[in-house]
Amino acid sequence: MARFPRRLVAVGPTRAKTLAEALSTTTTTIARSKTNLLDAFMGYVATFFLHGGGKAQLKHYSMSAYAATGLAAGRRHARPHSGASTFALHDAAIYPCDCYRRVPRRSFYNYFVTHLPSSSLHPDSRSSSGPHHKLPRSASTPHTPGPGSSPAVSPPNMPSRDLTVVRIPLRSAKHHFGVSNLRGQRGYNEDTHQAGTIGMPAFAKRAPVSLVRSQMSRSEGTSADSAFGDPQIFYFGVFDGHGGSQCSEFLRDELHGYIEEAATEFRLQSSLQKQNQTSAEQAQTGKPEPVDATISSLPDKETALNRVEMKSAEEVQDKLKVPDIVDGSVKEQAPHTEPLPSKEPLAANVDIDKAIKLESELVEEYRNTVGGYFRRFRPRHFSIPEVPRPGSSPSPDGSVVSKPVSLESVLTYAFLRADLDFITAQARKPDPDDPYVSDFPLNRDEILGSPHLPPSGHGIGGSVRFKGGSTASVALISTPTPAPFWHPGAHSTLVVAHVGDTRILLCETATGLPRPLTSDHHPSSPTESRRLRRFAESLVTDSFGEERIQGLANSRAFGDMQSKRIGVSAEPDVSRVELGPAQYSFLVLVSDGVSGTLADQEIVDVIKEARTPDEGARHVVELATEISADGDNATCLVVRLGGWERRSEGGVGSLGTKEIRDIRRAEALDPRRGRR
Repeated sequence: MARFPRRLVAVGPTRAKTLAEALSTTTTTIARSKTNLLDAFMGYVATFFLHGGGKAQLKHYSMSAYAATGLAAGRRHARPHSGASTFALHDAAIYPCDCYRRVPRRSFYNYFVTHLPSSSLHPDSRSSSGPHHKLPRSASTPHTPGPGSSPAVSPPNMPSRDLTVVRIPLRSAKHHFGVSNLRGQRGYNEDTHQAGTIGMPAFAKRAPVSLVRSQMSRSEGTSADSAFGDPQIFYFGVFDGHGGSQCSEFLRDELHGYIEEAATEFRLQSSLQKQNQTSAEQAQTGKPEPVDATISSLPDKETALNRVEMKSAEEVQDKLKVPDIVDGSVKEQAPHTEPLPSKEPLAANVDIDKAIKLESELVEEYRNTVGGYFRRFRPRHFSIPEVPRPGSSPSPDGSVVSKPVSLESVLTYAFLRADLDFITAQARKPDPDDPYVSDFPLNRDEILGSPHLPPSGHGIGGSVRFKGGSTASVALISTPTPAPFWHPGAHSTLVVAHVGDTRILLCETATGLPRPLTSDHHPSSPTESRRLRRFAESLVTDSFGEERIQGLANSRAFGDMQSKRIGVSAEPDVSRVELGPAQYSFLVLVSDGVSGTLADQEIVDVIKEARTPDEGARHVVELATEISADGDNATCLVVRLGGWERRSEGGVGSLGTKEIRDIRRAEALDPRRGRR
């Protein structure tokens, strides 16, 4: 580049124009050279961030497009909360050149969108406008729906002109949701939890269509005709870590993202749209096609609650499972109630070919990365075609029979994908217990694999290898209309995915009995014992009489990388339950610090006596911590359902375990007896 003299020189217009053009050309050439050099360097850096061994399709981001985002090169950027199209900035920030283009999806929110009466800041609690009168107006903020967002939950039979659309943090709605967490006698708390709304298509069963047109105002919107898509899907999860909190914190922050991502990759469509509507048509319209000209007519609050046929104490007494009392002392904890039978998985509207391909690739990745048990691994809800055995009879049409791709398949894929990413990330880190191994380069690791970032784009775990793990139980609730699932007249669908010994219960309104949705994954379980004995040489019984596999109390868990080869997997048990109007009073999610101390009936009875779900969760945790023998971490989440207002009327109410709870408290406080 030519050097210009420092002194001023008078030049003519032609000369000035020539100099300006030369300077502009030289500057453009230098800028292009710098851009090409930076592109080449960032392209090399991006090769270290390929997902799945480089099998996914890549998209090149030019530096000019990257610079337009206003982000510095290589800087991680949290997913923005802008609704549908959040992937562009996120991926450009992490992979500025050659990178994965994520399919757009909505983000996870810790609030929900609803309507509140706009005529009064503190409506009378005796009003007939439904359960919305107890939502915290002071915690609400105005909400403006954007394209692709879900419609606000709507109280039935209220004119839309009297409502204001707001968003409310779920943890502030203490009359509808409560959570409590204590570390007990442990030096640190390894339990975590999560609650909010998740961005995925609806999976609810269509509401029964009335023979007459509903009295609900059409302007309130329904799941079928709303301009913004499906009703909100609520997500609740409890995670119990062991060996540390890294894995449980990872699940708290990332598992919902894996579920959203799996639904997108499977191209899962709403269960509320017509079967003949193609995904292309839905993409153009931005909403499901209306399912019918008429919509479901929700009964009012009093009508729905009065329809519940309450059972007497005599009818329920024989079904109570409570600890025995011998000589004024509680003998032992009652066995857990058998879980409710799950509905059969329903075939979902997905891209079947792509879903089967994703499932096959994940199973193959497990086989090559972990080996052992996973060499013959075949998840229950995966739809991978079975290879016909010699001598077996083929199907009548000669095709290979496989299971339908369902929501259960999506959840299983999300759980297994998250677990594999976690243990692969830990395998790449130095082992703090073996300094000799830590001196070797990373490519000497036994199960290295390609690095895979979680949906948020953040790193996984700390700087050294984490060998612990975590259990997980999550519940998703989907409604066919914007009416909230806690309304007594609302229908909804509950899907539960479970790994380990955390626990999820329903309380039946008519009987007051607990209805478990999960069963503990312990090596002593007959199903788990048969599954593991092919790979575990022996199951050891500890001093408490519990069977363990390589020192672990749970036969299924996230993490626990040293036990993966013998079958400690994160394949979830998935169950589906249809919730009728006011059929159940509340939903409970607890860690084993609660379920290992209190019987199922004791848990629901404590909540029945509380005024709000928040108070119920707090009382459950306080009781479990007070009478616990080992002082484990205790976590409890309580979610209000349609029958909440009649929670204490069915069966024996909360009196069935009152004597037992009083004896437990007396034993815990009596210094002569010591702790249980």
